[in-house]
Parts: sequence; C-alpha cells; structure tokens
Amino acid sequence: MQENAQTQTEEKLITFDDLGLKKEILRSVKDAGFTVPSPIQAAAIPFILAGRDIVGQAHTGTGKTAAFGLPALNNINPNDGVGLLVITPTRELATQVSDELFKYGRNIGARTVTVYGGSSYNRQIDLIQRGASVVVATPGRLLDLLKKNLLKDFAPSIVVLDEADEMLDMGFLDDINEIFSYLPSNRQTLLFSATMPKPIKLLAERILDNPEFISITKGETTNTDINQEYYVIEESERDDAIIRLMDAEACKKAIVFCRTKSEVDRLSNVLSSAGYLSNGLHGDMEQRQRETVIKGFKNNGVKVLVATDVAARGIHVDNISHVFNYHIPFDPESYVHRIGRTGRAGTKGKAITLLTPLEFKELQRIKLKVGTTMTHAFVPSKNDLRAINLKTIVTTIEEQHIYDEAHQILDMLKEDIDEATIMFKLVSMILDKQTIQGPNSIGIPADKLAAILERADKRRDSKGGRGGFRGNRSSRPSGDRNRSGSSDRPRTGSSDRPRSSEGGDRSSRPSGTGGGYRGTPSTGDRSRPSGDRNRSRSRD
Repeated sequence: MQENAQTQTEEKLITFDDLGLKKEILRSVKDAGFTVPSPIQAAAIPFILAGRDIVGQAHTGTGKTAAFGLPALNNINPNDGVGLLVITPTRELATQVSDELFKYGRNIGARTVTVYGGSSYNRQIDLIQRGASVVVATPGRLLDLLKKNLLKDFAPSIVVLDEADEMLDMGFLDDINEIFSYLPSNRQTLLFSATMPKPIKLLAERILDNPEFISITKGETTNTDINQEYYVIEESERDDAIIRLMDAEACKKAIVFCRTKSEVDRLSNVLSSAGYLSNGLHGDMEQRQRETVIKGFKNNGVKVLVATDVAARGIHVDNISHVFNYHIPFDPESYVHRIGRTGRAGTKGKAITLLTPLEFKELQRIKLKVGTTMTHAFVPSKNDLRAINLKTIVTTIEEQHIYDEAHQILDMLKEDIDEATIMFKLVSMILDKQTIQGPNSIGIPADKLAAILERADKRRDSKGGRGGFRGNRSSRPSGDRNRSGSSDRPRTGSSDRPRSSEGGDRSSRPSGTGGGYRGTPSTGDRSRPSGDRNRSRSRD
C-alpha cells in the first residue's frame, strides 16, 4: 500500500458548506445538529467525494460514520440499487451505523437495510431487492449470502470497512478477504481503523487502490481528550478500589472492563450492592438480554456497564465519563479500544487502570506501544473522600430548590430551636447519609511502592538490563497519602502475554435477528427480534 504523507487537518475554521456536498446532504447535516466538521471529517470527505480510496485512522468517537457516510451518500444514486456497502464487526455497531446513515440519507431517498445473523435469509433478501441503496452488514451473514448467490446484481460502487482492527481481533480477516472476491473490482474502498496493526496494513494493500492515508492521531494512538491514570493496589483490593474511585470521581456513566464472564457477573453484583445502577454484558447472554442492557445503558437506566472486551466491541455510547480497567488488558490494542469509549465527540473523559506491582511490565509495554501518557495516582482514603463529599454537599445545598413547605417546617422548628442549631441539625442529617465503604486506606503506600520498585530495578540492573520504572517516589506526607500524580519513565523489556479469550467469549457470540429496512420514517421496519443463544463459533 502506498502511504502518502500523513494528512493532518490544519487549525482553521471550515464548515460543511466548504466541502462540496449536495444541498440535500447539507440539509441532513443541519438536521443532525452538526456545526463544523470534525478533523477526520474535514480530512476525509474531500478525498471520498473525489472518488479516492482512503485509509482513515482516528480515535473512536471522532465522527467516522459521518466522515464516510456523508460523501458516500452524496456520490451514489439511490435509484440504482445498492450503491453503498458498509461492513462492521458486530450487530450492535451495524445497527448504530445503519441508524446514522438512514438519518443522513433520508433527504435523498436512500433506503437502508441492516443484515446480520439470526434472521430469515428470505426477509433480508426481500428487503434488499425492494430498493435498498445502502446495506450495513456483519461479515459472517454477508459472506453466507454471497456464497449462496442469494444477492442478485449486487455490485456496490462504494465499500466501507468500519472498525477494521476489531474485525481482526474477532477473527473475521479470512471472511473479509473472501467477501472482496465477490465484489466488483472497479469499486471505491474506504478502510477505517483506530489502530493499524500489520495484518490490517496488509489487508489494505490487497483491497485498496493507491489509497490516501489519513491520520488525525498526532503521534498518539489514544485520544488526548482522555485523562489516563493508574493506581497500584494489592490483588485483594480491586473491589474496594473500584468502589472508592467511583465514589471519589462522581461517575455519571461508566464502563468497567473485566477479563472473564464470571468476573463480570460477580462484579456487577458487587457494584449493585454498593448502590450503583450496574449491569453486566458478556457473550453468554442472549441477544434480547444484550439489547436490553445496552438500551438501558444508553437511556441512563444503567449507570455502570460491566463488560468483557468482546461483548463491548461495537458499543458506542455518548457521554461516558469514565472507563475502568479492573485488570490491565493483555495487549495495547485492547487498551486503546477500551479507553476509546470515553472522551468522544470532543468531550473530556477519564480512563482508570488498576494494577499490581507484578503488572508493571504490562503497563510499560502498553505505554511504549501506544505512545501514551499515564499518570500515577493514589486511591483516596476515607478522610480524603469525606473532604470531597463536603464540597459536593455544599454545591448540592446551593443548587437545591426551595419548596413552599420548607417555610412551614422552619417556622415550626423555630418555636423550640434557634436557627443556628436548626442549620447544624439539617446538615448533620445529610452527613449521616454519607456512608463510605471499605477500609480507610486502599492501595500500596508511596514508601512501600518505592521500595518494591527499587528492588525490581536492582534485579534488572544486576542482569545487565536497563533502568526500569520511575514513578512517584516521594515520601508519604503526614496524614493521608499524597495524591499528586506523576508521570513515570518507561522501561524496556517485557514478555508478551497471550490474548484473553474471555473464557470462550469469542466462540459464544449470540445470534440475533438481523435485518432492518429503513424507508421513510413512517414505513421503516425497526423491529429487533430476540434470536437464540449460540454457544458454538458461528458466523455473525
């Protein structure tokens, strides 16, 4: 693949009107509430409008769907059959992309069909043949339709691979290569990926023609809108640390990533018992259960989603304030995908990782591979959290609406108690409700951590290795731990660990009902049937 110089969008104010889109597409842009294009949109749309193949590398949540969807819809004729094919790794992402493309294309009469495993082949084929101009599909079901020659005259002029690195992680690379053997050679191909591992680069060389390489990563694979912190704890402290950090951070909406399905079930119950509206998501759940959990998370019925890596792929929910890594992920790509769920669409987010001293080498490997900046911090003590809660209480009281009945209650109290005592009693009632769970101190103290790291450095030095981790080694002040974070200096040399299979999560992707025809708003079929649980490795 010929990689042109990385295209960086300049810091200048441009609008969608400057990009050359049709007036009908611009009306859809306005209806969607967009004002100015995001960097990936400003960089990619002109090349796509010009018919160029592109490789787009950008963080998740940067507007990639509009980056390829708006110009692709601009260039197709909705009356000439399927002109746009989008391939996504998961059902959830296929549904989301289909919904967005439907909104972008409604003013030109574009009709969208979503195709994924679990529903009737005949229904999906019928929806496509009734005049679909856009098909959004998962690889397994699409390949089945193509191999059985069930899609007559299927020749999309524009083909998009969305989240290509996730397809690689989920084992769909062979399916993707075979799919392209059925597609016309004179197509325009657009590949989007958050990371660019070698197999994706090789895939791009095979399926793209002299592509323009667009990157807005600016030297880092992770989003600079995400504040990344890590906390060093003992293995037995993970539950207490998660709860304490959630209390201290005042999480609005969070995802906690776990390695196994059993861990997801256990931790979601622990968080629920601690008073958090939480639910789990993993591969053993039926499609209807998964959709119910995801819908609850999007609609704020669930505040904390506890999930495995595979189950959470393709879930793009806005306004996620925090991502927690209950365990540090096995590989850098998983880390990038995990934390990319926050800090989306220009908002700020925080990613928090828990690790033990034995996991420092994994942390350093991720830092070196990803090129990211992480800050070392200490878990707040109970006294710290009480101080944080006092500020929250003050803000809550200042913003509290005053009810008419409050005057009556105050007058009644003033008959026997002076006003100062009344205020102290009311504030004390609020303080009584501020329960802080767990031990006073959580995590490894600064002095003990420094000693552990010093011993590790000496062992490496004695073996001829380079100096290692240099974290926050300041002595612990009197009172509570020093929570001023400090960046560490990375060390080299670590052995790779095997990828997590999440206890079989990849081989248990539940089958659901695919298909969803979108015509006009009044006639679109948006039903989501349940589907069956599928324990064997099946095509999506």
